[in-house]
Amino acid sequence: MDGFEGKTERARYDYPFAEPPAPGAVLEIASGVKWVRMPLPFSLKWINLWLLEDGDGWTVVDTGIPNSETKAHWRTIFENELGGRPVKRIIVTHMHPDHIGLAGWMSRKYQAELWITRLEYITCRTLVADTGREAPEAGVKFYRAAGWGQQELDRYVDKFGGFGRSVSQLPDAFHRISDNDVITIGGRAWHVVTGCGHSPDHACLYAPDINVFISGDQILPRISSNVSVFPTEPAADPLKDWLDSCRKLKAAIPADVMVLPSHNEPFYGAHKRLDALIEGHEVGMRRLLSRLEEPKRVVDLFVALFARAIEPDSLGMATGETVAHLNCLKGRGLIVSEQDAGTTLYRRAS
Repeated sequence: MDGFEGKTERARYDYPFAEPPAPGAVLEIASGVKWVRMPLPFSLKWINLWLLEDGDGWTVVDTGIPNSETKAHWRTIFENELGGRPVKRIIVTHMHPDHIGLAGWMSRKYQAELWITRLEYITCRTLVADTGREAPEAGVKFYRAAGWGQQELDRYVDKFGGFGRSVSQLPDAFHRISDNDVITIGGRAWHVVTGCGHSPDHACLYAPDINVFISGDQILPRISSNVSVFPTEPAADPLKDWLDSCRKLKAAIPADVMVLPSHNEPFYGAHKRLDALIEGHEVGMRRLLSRLEEPKRVVDLFVALFARAIEPDSLGMATGETVAHLNCLKGRGLIVSEQDAGTTLYRRAS
């Protein structure tokens, strides 16, 4: 999920719209591009979704979570805002439930195709398959190594497999999109630009003729997307992937593009924001490094990255993000790790 670090940067960017659309309503923000906003039952309260005019129908970009409130708002939009034209295609930027959660429901309602990168689709199907399974020993080992106590480990075991309950049943077939693809929607070319680190193969969409960039969670103006290591790949370096993706996006889109993010509001200032995201993580790694003169556990290092206390619901996210920063430092040869009775300790490289 998104928005863990929560850095307020509103004053640094230009927000062209005074008010967002109400749930169940839309706001046209460019020719053939409509802004939809749905509530979320998380600390992050809203997600932005997008309707693109597509000839005799519509393309939806991202869908919201599968609860009765979001479905009701979508039904209102279907009845009042689509001009009697159906949804032809659903493009999902990535597999997190607030983005893909209602894709299956909407696909069945309109017999609409799901368009998504292959790795996002397969990863989502894999996580959904965990529903009903017992928590794996690899997960318990991962979080114990980070310094979790027995109470936290028991909570992980009790809650394991919840991802599938946040995603409506996916279509059994999908249309694969890939980096550098060009998708024609309503006669307009949308260029696919992918990134990773926050998710495996996140797709963004850029329309040069109107200078609009649907960024998903790859560029958010006031919060930093979570970049985490998970028990399935404990030695992964998603932060390197994320930093590389930020540089890639900066080269792929112009500085004056209007960014349509999944959270917060549309804004101008893409290059400045990408630079700030990169620097924010570099600062975080410098803070971690300054605390590693003596060996430390992951849970001892939260204070170096996060400006607030870690609540139980955020413990997994905080752990994953801290490990991501540590693995990136290891990849740069700046720190080493060692095992001590099942706990991982990190320190500066000598």
